[in-house]
This record gives sequence, structure tokens and C-alpha cells, in this order.
Amino acid sequence: MAEGLSVSTVDGRILLLVLDNPPANAMSADMLAAMAEALAAGDENTDLRAVVLTAEGPSFCSGADLKAAHRNGGFDAAASFGRVLDQLAASRAPAIAAINGHCVGGGLELAACCDLRIASTEARFVAAGVNVGLMASAWRLPRLIGPARAKAMLLTGSPIDAARAERWGLVTSLHAPGELRDAALALARRIASRAPLSVEATKRMADQAALLSPEAWREAAGREMAHLLASRDHKEALAAFAGKREPAFRRA
Repeated sequence: MAEGLSVSTVDGRILLLVLDNPPANAMSADMLAAMAEALAAGDENTDLRAVVLTAEGPSFCSGADLKAAHRNGGFDAAASFGRVLDQLAASRAPAIAAINGHCVGGGLELAACCDLRIASTEARFVAAGVNVGLMASAWRLPRLIGPARAKAMLLTGSPIDAARAERWGLVTSLHAPGELRDAALALARRIASRAPLSVEATKRMADQAALLSPEAWREAAGREMAHLLASRDHKEALAAFAGKREPAFRRA
């Protein structure tokens, strides 16, 4: 465990990242380096099928370590924070954010980079850039919940509660605080049980859906489908369906 971040695997197929930097799980330079290393190793380990990101305590993440920024005359880890965000968004295995409490500023951006977000009923969400003289989430948040709702958060820096976050589509389900991590792991196990190459291709194409023209999307999707149709996992799925059994996917 690096200071402030616990890294483990569950069932040999799920990478579990737990922020643990009291009181608010601010992201230090050491935590960012440890997360970057864990995500890089996860991408190389083809046995891993999903990533779960959550935290200990009453906060999910307060974003950058502003106390360190004040001491140092600025946030000198900004570049490394951006690299971790990009790594998380581009992760080969789908990433699930299990948001257990206050999700603020860079913490909201961290959650927005994940493919799926679920939350505790006690979670709170703040696009806090304007509160600290910065800007955060202005690219990802409008794509998740629409420009009007995003601007209501981005331009005011006001919090929204978990119920509103679910109504707006920022998170897809709410759970009692003590049940959140189990719910995230159950979701990760479901993803891990699906055909891995298909999951990875679907994530890639879903990420590009809003960025490509229909023609370019069809061309890219056609290449992905050709690869999947020739895969052993697709043939295994057909055989399992015919044999009325669960498929044994091998990412091949």
C-alpha cells in the first residue's frame, strides 16, 4: 500500500483502488504516482477485467491537495493529475467509481473519468473549480449530464445531493453506505464474467460514439465486429448457448 492509496485485486480479475488519505482523501503527488503505476500494471495484466475506485471515510475525494499547493506556491502535481485522469479514462478494463461521500473538484473529475458511477445515498457532488479560482470538469461533465445541468454545477460551485445526481444521470444507482462497495464489486464481477474482447471493444466504441460522424463510427465498428466474429470467445458463446451452459471466455 502506497501512502494514501490501497491497491489490491479481488477474485484475481478486479483491480480495487481505495483512497485513504484523511480527512478528505485529497490527491497528493505520491498518491497520483501510485495510482498511475497501478493502472499501468492493470492494463498490462490481461487477467484483469474491471477496475473499482472507491475511498475510506466520509469523503470520496476532495481533489488536489490544496494545503500542499498553498505551501508550495501552486499545485505542482497538476500535470501528473491530468495524466492519471487520462489513464483512468483510457483503461483497457472498464472502471467503476463507487462514490462513498463528498466528491469535490478534482474528485468529481476522477469519478467522471470512470465508465460507470454508483454512489452512497450520503454522497455529495461539487464542481468546485470556480470556488478555488480554477476550472475542472468543464469537458467531461457536460457530456455526462448535458450542458445546462453541467453549467448549473460548473458556474456556481454549489453542491448537489446523491438523489439529484442519480436523476441527472451522473450516477446510475444509489446504495446504503455500508452496501456500496459490495454493490460495486458485484457490478465488476458481472462485467468480468462477460466476453473480455467484446467488453473492451464496446468500451472503445462507446467512448468514440459522440466524437465520430455516423460514417466514421460505422467504419470503426465494422473493424471491431470483424475481429470479434473471428474470436474464439464468440464461438465459445455460441457453443455455450447451444449446450445450455455458461461460457468459459479466455480473451482470445
